[in-house]
Amino acid sequence: MITNISLLTVYCLDQEATRDFYVDLLGFEVRTDITMGEGFRWLTIGHPSQPDLDVTLMIPGPPLDEEAADFYRRQLGKGQLGGLGLRVDDCRKTYEELTVKGVEFVQEPSHRPYGVEAVMRDNSGNWLVLVEPRNFNPADFV
Repeated sequence: MITNISLLTVYCLDQEATRDFYVDLLGFEVRTDITMGEGFRWLTIGHPSQPDLDVTLMIPGPPLDEEAADFYRRQLGKGQLGGLGLRVDDCRKTYEELTVKGVEFVQEPSHRPYGVEAVMRDNSGNWLVLVEPRNFNPADFV
């Protein structure tokens, strides 16, 4: 029986720089950093408040074939890949704190039917959504 989601993948162009972005700017922690055969690096991070969920920071390559890896590299270069949705207590405050740290936002905090959200990019171009959730129902979207 499946009990939860334990691992997600975020593709990146530079594992070292992406690790630093998530750890130094967003408050994540390194969970695993191992180099395996043929230089493959297994690097996972996670948020301290979610010990059962790891995020793999993966360079596009094996096990992807070259065509798929190239697709991911091109999408990252264009800033067209989604990454993660991040829950926050106060979207506007978090936006201000991260802006001061130099994080690039593509959307300032905005009211949505489900809460307040802001959209930023990590150093590889992945879109990250900050969400300060609120209770909602389907009629809120009409």
